[in-house]
Amino acid sequence: MPLESLIRRLPKVELHVHLEGTLEPDLAFALGERNGVPLPFSSPDAMRAAYRFTDLQSFLDVYYASCSVLKTEQDFYDLTWAYLLKADRENVRHVEPFFDPQTHTARGVRYAEVVEGVRRALAAGRSELGITSKLIMCILRDLTAHDAMTTLDQALGHGGIDGIGLDSGEVGNPPAKFVEVFAKARAAHLHVVAHAGEEGPPSYIADSIGLLGAERIDHGVRVLEDPALTRRLVAAKTCLTVCPLSNVSLRVVDSLEAHPLRKMLDAGLAVTVNSDDPAYFGGYLQETIVRTARALSLDRDQVVTLARNAIDGSFATGVRKDELRAELELAAG
Repeated sequence: MPLESLIRRLPKVELHVHLEGTLEPDLAFALGERNGVPLPFSSPDAMRAAYRFTDLQSFLDVYYASCSVLKTEQDFYDLTWAYLLKADRENVRHVEPFFDPQTHTARGVRYAEVVEGVRRALAAGRSELGITSKLIMCILRDLTAHDAMTTLDQALGHGGIDGIGLDSGEVGNPPAKFVEVFAKARAAHLHVVAHAGEEGPPSYIADSIGLLGAERIDHGVRVLEDPALTRRLVAAKTCLTVCPLSNVSLRVVDSLEAHPLRKMLDAGLAVTVNSDDPAYFGGYLQETIVRTARALSLDRDQVVTLARNAIDGSFATGVRKDELRAELELAAG
C-alpha cells in the first residue's frame, strides 16, 4: 500500500491544535460581518497573503487580530464545528484541542460564551461524527500569573474542561512563572500539558515537567540538545506533540527536510505529528503527516508508530484507547 494511502486510512488522533488557529479567512470575514467587527485586511485573500511569518511573535500579532471576530457562543460553536468537519474528512477519530480564553475575556467576551460554544460543538462531534474529545484550556504565558489564576478560577467554577496547558510567547516566560497556577489545576484533577522547547531552551521542557507537572510536552523540538533530558523522556515515555509545518512557518527550523522529528523518533522519543494552527501554517493533520513523511523519508513503520504514539499519549479513556488501537492495527494491515 502506498504510504499516502496508508496515512489516509489510519485512524488519527490530534493532540496539538489551537481552535483559534483553525479560523480560516472565509469564516473570519463571515463572523466579522455578522458581529460588525472589521478586520485589518481587505479580503480573505489579502488575509492569507499576510501569512509570511518571521517568528512566533509575528504570527501571534496576526492571530490575535483575527480572533477579534469571535464574540458569541455561536461563533465558538461555528469555529469548532468547522474544524471537526475537516477532521472527520481526514479520519481523525479523537481530538484534544486547545482554546485560549484570555484572548477573548480581555475583549469583554464572557468565559461561559467561549467554553459553552466549544463544548456544544465537541458534543455534536461525538454524537454526529463519532469523534471523541478532551478539552484543554491554555494559559497565555506572556500575561501575568495573577491573570492566569483568575482564568483558572473561572474555569474551575464553570467546569467543562479536562486539562490545562501553557502557550503563547515562550521566550522570557519560563514555566516557573506559573507554578502556583498549575499546582491548583493538578489539585482539581485536571490534566497538565505545556508548550516548551519550541523557541525556549530544553530547560523549559525539564521545568514544565518538574515544576508544573506536565504529562505531555507540546513541541519539544529542542530536546535533543540535552542528551540527559532526552534519555529521561524516553524512559518516561513522555509524549511530545510535534508540529512540523508550524516549526517551518515560524522559522524554528529552516525547512521540513531539516526538521529533527526523524532523529527524535530514532532516539526513541514518543513523538506525534500535529497541525498546531492549520489555517495559518498550510495544512491540517493529514497533509501535515504526508508532507512530513515525504520530506523526512519516513517509512511505513515510522508512520504507524507516530499514530500509535498519539493514541497512547492521549487522555482518552482506556476503553477508547483500546478501540483506537484496534482500528489502527486493522488499517495498518
